[in-house]
Amino acid sequence: MPAPHPSPRPSLLGVFAHPDDESLLAGGVLAQHAASGARTGVVTATWAPDTHRAAELADALEILGSEPPRMLGFADARIPESAPARPRLCDAPIDTVVDQLVRHIRETRPDVVITHDAYGQMTGHPDHLRTHRATVIAVHAAGLEHHCPDAGAPWRPKALYLATHPHSSVGELAPLLARVGKQELSVPDDFVTAAVDVNAWLDQKWNAILAHRSEAARERSLPGILARLPAPATERIISTEYFTRLEAGPTPGALQELTV
Repeated sequence: MPAPHPSPRPSLLGVFAHPDDESLLAGGVLAQHAASGARTGVVTATWAPDTHRAAELADALEILGSEPPRMLGFADARIPESAPARPRLCDAPIDTVVDQLVRHIRETRPDVVITHDAYGQMTGHPDHLRTHRATVIAVHAAGLEHHCPDAGAPWRPKALYLATHPHSSVGELAPLLARVGKQELSVPDDFVTAAVDVNAWLDQKWNAILAHRSEAARERSLPGILARLPAPATERIISTEYFTRLEAGPTPGALQELTV
């Protein structure tokens, strides 16, 4: 009798600021979940769907086995032409961003949502920070029936994970960022609740990063920095993905006293 197939991993939705964030921060986990038969998807907050970065994103997600891109279409904080006639993500009302994310969460009904950490990743990009804040609110709001009632039936993900970098993981990367004038914001190691070895999916992850061709061609972007390193160094930097788990909503149970 053949051995039963392992059950799929939980369905997963990544919410990230820019095309390429998904591959850099969670490409291995996305590929891992897709390989197990789980549904995976990505919402990208910036860049219009008819831009070259959107086409690159579609290629990257296909490599990772994910569903086609979902794009909010706001402008990148530093590149107005990324979404002509649309506000920058960091200027858009937070409620507007939250409501759009609620709709995507309810449509995809993920078990797990992944987004940026509260630093906005190592460099503190304002779009990363805005995406983090809007996603944390939206994950909770998506389960409330009276919030955006026209956006579909309420859905409560089981967990929210913040992609992050512990102090101990940035030894090789920090000086590379400093060389191009970027800061390094990492978290204490005990903030990390999941460290995922993605070596089994490293080729997929790297090919997805390189699918962001315009970024890989730039010297100051992280894909460009990684593309110019010796292969062993790049593999060490991208072979582990780190996350902090947050509860996605209230924990069912008896009422308890509020204690400190």
